[in-house]
Amino acid sequence: MPAKHNHIALLRLEVLTRFAKAFWAGDLPNSIDDIPFAMRPRDYSGSNRCCLYKDRAILRERLLALMGFRLEDNTDERIPLKDFAIRALEEQKPTWPILTVCDVACHGCGRTRYFVSDACQSCVARTCATACRFGAISIANGRSFIDPEKCRNCGMCHDHCPYQAIVHIDVPCESACPVQAIHKGEHGRATIDIDKCTSCGRCMRACPFGAVLERSEVLEVLLALASQEHVTALIAPAIAGQFKGGLPRIITALKMLGFDEVIEVAAGADVTSEREAAEFVERMERGEKFMTTSCCPAYVEAVKRHAPDLLPYVSTTGTPMHYAAEIALKRNPKTITVFIGPCVAKRTEGVHDELVEFVLTFAEVWALFNAKEINVESCEEAPMEKQPTGAGRGYAISGGVAAAVKKMVGDKYTVQPFCVNGLSKKALKQMQGFIKGNCPGNLIEVMTCVGGCVGGAGVVEDAAAAARLVDRFAQSTPGSAPREVAPVIR
Repeated sequence: MPAKHNHIALLRLEVLTRFAKAFWAGDLPNSIDDIPFAMRPRDYSGSNRCCLYKDRAILRERLLALMGFRLEDNTDERIPLKDFAIRALEEQKPTWPILTVCDVACHGCGRTRYFVSDACQSCVARTCATACRFGAISIANGRSFIDPEKCRNCGMCHDHCPYQAIVHIDVPCESACPVQAIHKGEHGRATIDIDKCTSCGRCMRACPFGAVLERSEVLEVLLALASQEHVTALIAPAIAGQFKGGLPRIITALKMLGFDEVIEVAAGADVTSEREAAEFVERMERGEKFMTTSCCPAYVEAVKRHAPDLLPYVSTTGTPMHYAAEIALKRNPKTITVFIGPCVAKRTEGVHDELVEFVLTFAEVWALFNAKEINVESCEEAPMEKQPTGAGRGYAISGGVAAAVKKMVGDKYTVQPFCVNGLSKKALKQMQGFIKGNCPGNLIEVMTCVGGCVGGAGVVEDAAAAARLVDRFAQSTPGSAPREVAPVIR
């Protein structure tokens, strides 16, 4: 794990590492209750919270989520983790919802609002007051004051203040959610509305207190690797930007974990490109206004739950993960397929896709490498079989999917790409307006995470740095598709 990562990421790595070591030692049920105490012993002086006892309570919750349990359903703290571990070892099928909230860790942040700081000079112009259309700003005791009952959070006062004295106070998890699925419950703690949630994980990545967790499938994968079954790793194109040493060494490292075979999901992306291109041409020839891509599961869920009128415009082509699993099962019909990628929402897709057994994130694989003391850079290079195209390997970056589909369409039809780089409520509303006309393109690529898959909630590297590595890797592969500068909304 890169040293520059924040303490929440490092904490997660340590919990996962200790958990995996306990499993491989064959003593998980008997040793799991010791993990919070080993991480926060009595003489520990660096407590991240108010005290080490709260640290331990939160670590216990993290271990529950790591075993796949939903924290909202397991509130009895008297039940030992051992009992949960025994249950988890018997229950090996992922379930929905994917995200869960650790209310003990939630900071109970105040509401999103605009606030007048000490930088206010009580200037004569009073541009903040004149800019406010709701009469929410007055002058009291020599400075501006915002009436929270009248304020509509429009931000006009912030934009007009000549001293930048008005600041916007965000609630990170709420502002990160593109569909407003997370909010404060009756006790002021974060609550996820599972009917609205698209499992994108952006709230999880944004929360600086680590209160939003994913229900992991790492235990199921560890059990599969320890069995006599054949297990295939399906590695997402974004992996090239996560681990130093190059893809051949990453493949070797995964086989050292116990995977019998490793297949690039970029091979499935090539199938998606081919079929989506054919679907696009067919739709355009029928006179449809536009078609959107379908490879981002969080976007597809957002359409189903929040913009169903867009559903007829979403491509019906399967995702690269689905087609990669299809390739794996053709090679070995009895293999257990494990998707490894940057995306938490892929867990939701995996629950509904019979061809995909389990899903791991890059962060979880980092921890497994760490637990087994596998240094990817020191691994030998595995021989590479038939390689996917560079266009397929470029799917992980914003603009990459549209470029691959456009390349596959060729001269059959004129493709005008339009990219949504980071889904938001505004972008979703704007896309709904395209149905009535004035769509700036006819092929809309939608990525829920800013930057594309490289910005997913399960990554370990900075999105911009990872994008450069993935792009370089894709462009060095035959059949690449240079990403065009397409119109973008965010």
